[in-house]
Amino acid sequence: MSKIKFGTDGWRAIIADDFTVDNVARVSVAVAAWVNKNFPNNPSIVVGHDCRFAGELFADTCTRVFVNAGIKVHLAKGFVSTPMVSLGAFNLKASMGVILTASHNPPSYNGYKLKGSYGGPLIPEHVQEVEDIIPEKHGLNLAGIDLKKAQADGLISIVDLETMYVKHVEKNFDLEAIRNCGMKLGYDAMYGSGQNVIPRILPKTTLLHCVNDPSFKGQAPEPIHKNLIEFSELITKEGIHCGLATDGDADRIGLYNSKGEFVDSHHIILLLIHYLVKYKKFTGKVVVAVSCTPKVEKMCKHYGLEYQVTKIGFKWICGIMITDDVLLGGEESGGIAIKGHIPERDGIWMGLTIWEFMAKSGKTLEELVAEVYSIVGAFKYERSDLHITEELKQRVLADCTSEKHKSFGPYVVRRLETIDGWKYHFDNDQWMMIRASGTEPVLRTYAESDTLENARKILAACKETIGA
Repeated sequence: MSKIKFGTDGWRAIIADDFTVDNVARVSVAVAAWVNKNFPNNPSIVVGHDCRFAGELFADTCTRVFVNAGIKVHLAKGFVSTPMVSLGAFNLKASMGVILTASHNPPSYNGYKLKGSYGGPLIPEHVQEVEDIIPEKHGLNLAGIDLKKAQADGLISIVDLETMYVKHVEKNFDLEAIRNCGMKLGYDAMYGSGQNVIPRILPKTTLLHCVNDPSFKGQAPEPIHKNLIEFSELITKEGIHCGLATDGDADRIGLYNSKGEFVDSHHIILLLIHYLVKYKKFTGKVVVAVSCTPKVEKMCKHYGLEYQVTKIGFKWICGIMITDDVLLGGEESGGIAIKGHIPERDGIWMGLTIWEFMAKSGKTLEELVAEVYSIVGAFKYERSDLHITEELKQRVLADCTSEKHKSFGPYVVRRLETIDGWKYHFDNDQWMMIRASGTEPVLRTYAESDTLENARKILAACKETIGA
């Protein structure tokens, strides 16, 4: 049997290849053993699936394994987002949450994410403990496990996590202000599991791809500009003031201004800190992954906030959020969490916070970004994912490890950070980063400069230097 490994955010594999009923059962046997060991009194697990192929089948598989181990299952009704499962785990005081999702991966993938009782990703050492006890075979007669009996015995309860989430939103946002602010808003669900929430709470929103299609029309549901061209064009055509997009399991955000221009996560993080501190008078430390802009540190200095950098993967940020007083935790890839909610990335929650900021201030997104620039300075960011051979990838990583690169074309390295990958700092607040993906066969390169053209020049110099 194949060795199952949890990457940056869960285990992901191609459906019917490695992501099979038997392998899902193997992981579930380990999860059940871990939960029974760590929560010996009345153990329970929230189980949900997103919109991908066979989600219901895999959720059923998990449920069979868990009830067979004497663990109560709170089974989500219909497809749900990752934040819904995390919120459910917290509200229902469950031992753990399990969501069957491959997040932003292509449609041929599915995946398995673990959530802690506190409502966020299971911390890395606990994920490792589960991974270490995954058996080679599950050894169960899955078809022989009687779910009707389990339900009659009180081991299965069906829960409406979407309504639970919507009620939580209604309690925490001034939705009337957003509804009555006169702005035209747009939402692209990318065929993902957040598709019902915005229509329920803001019915006048212009919607795109808010239907259930497990094929995602062949498109990886990752909210980055190249995947959202149709949405960008709709925004300019329909005169939409701000557009929100979320990924397959709705924990990542994509954002557009009224010109149909993509607003990246670095800008969103800065906007959120600015709103939460200046306008809402919140406090707390800011924790970001190493791939985020150094402008965040500048913003933190401006507001007198503590600032901390982690490895990439929201589980590292969550580990700090559950022990410290954290205002915001964020990643470059669109995963952001803020105070007043669970310690979990949530694309819809972040989008609503930005929309509330616009509604309460009476300002456009462009005007709010200008406010942020007045504090940290203007900047542009670009990321390029290089699909290269494994041989070349390993050579590039070896060169980075040996600190071979002292410059990339005309860009001289002034400082190097190696928290996770290699972040090269140049003159004039410019930087570039190289890192191997934790979930895909890809080499990621990131760059920031004063203009988009200059950021792209840095990436081109990187590509030439490493021979990609």
